[in-house]
Amino acid sequence: MSRDIFFVSNTTDELGGVTGWTHQTARLFAQQGHRVHVVGIHSADLTMALPEQPAHPVTALYPAHPPTPWTPHGLRDRFRLPTRRGEAARVASKKEAVARLSELFATARPGAVVIVTQVWAMEWVSEADTSGLRVIGMSHESYDYSRAGHRYRWIRNQYRDLDHWLVLTEEDADRWAADGMNNVGFLPNALARLPVLPSPRTARTVASIGRLCDQKAIDLLLDTWALVAPARPGWTLRVYGAGEDEAALKAQCTALGLDGSVEWMGRTDDVEGALAKSSVFVQSSRGEGFPLALLEAMASGVPCAAFDCAPGVREIVRDGEDGLLAPAGDVAALADRLLRLTGNPRLRDAMGTRARSAVQRFSEPETLRRWEELFAFLER
Repeated sequence: MSRDIFFVSNTTDELGGVTGWTHQTARLFAQQGHRVHVVGIHSADLTMALPEQPAHPVTALYPAHPPTPWTPHGLRDRFRLPTRRGEAARVASKKEAVARLSELFATARPGAVVIVTQVWAMEWVSEADTSGLRVIGMSHESYDYSRAGHRYRWIRNQYRDLDHWLVLTEEDADRWAADGMNNVGFLPNALARLPVLPSPRTARTVASIGRLCDQKAIDLLLDTWALVAPARPGWTLRVYGAGEDEAALKAQCTALGLDGSVEWMGRTDDVEGALAKSSVFVQSSRGEGFPLALLEAMASGVPCAAFDCAPGVREIVRDGEDGLLAPAGDVAALADRLLRLTGNPRLRDAMGTRARSAVQRFSEPETLRRWEELFAFLER
């Protein structure tokens, strides 16, 4: 059955895993015969170059991040005319954005589905007219990471009454269900493609790929590399990515005396090429959902060392079989895993080969089959 499917995200072009996942999944649905429209609340400042131009329509409701609601502080603040005018303009602009979203939804055929990929975007969807549509919410981060921040409250407030909402692992779904969210299910991310050839794993290079922000914890990676580099002369850590923490991280790198063994590669649109030049992949995140970077590294036959910071990480990497995990935030333990992989070519090759084979259980056809089952279930 061909359906109209709307993806609604914070943005449609922001550098990051959710953007890549959104357009990848939209492409899969379109190839399946569905009519797909990707909607972002706003256009991003730090944008992501997509591997191919989307064939599906893409709409941004705002040209830039909309202003946040005004909260007056004290009686005097309530009577500041410029501020009150700015808030009135914000409210009017939001009504226009919601109306535009409702107009898009009104074009849908019976059986249409709205997939809200990030909880902040749900604020607009909840005010739009979704009559006759099935609405599915999503969270691309772990229960613990949501629980530690403001998104926990947003999820409980915004997702409780949806037709369904999805996390990325069964473990997280069980934890949300125990928290009273009985409409939750799980569905992992899909591996986009398997490179024709794996990495030869001959370069003395460790790769990290991700946004330079607090969540990805490159600061912890630098502390880790400070323990590894003295024991591995000739090895280089290549950090691929851009973000708001770049200047601070480079200063930290210099302070740790690592400028001779760390290369800042900037953002890359050729992840496959970067991995082909690497022998080990490292992920030092404070929190994750179901990280695509791990899937891509394993598909390239590059063994991974990572912090066990989320159920999705340990579902992808089977510790001791096709990669090595360290307790979340334990810099010394992550350094130990990197020393093992960089110091033992036979271990690298064995784990890389097993990783490339094992990661194919997250294939696109299997993930698409599970989505179709969910759509059929919601129509009953």
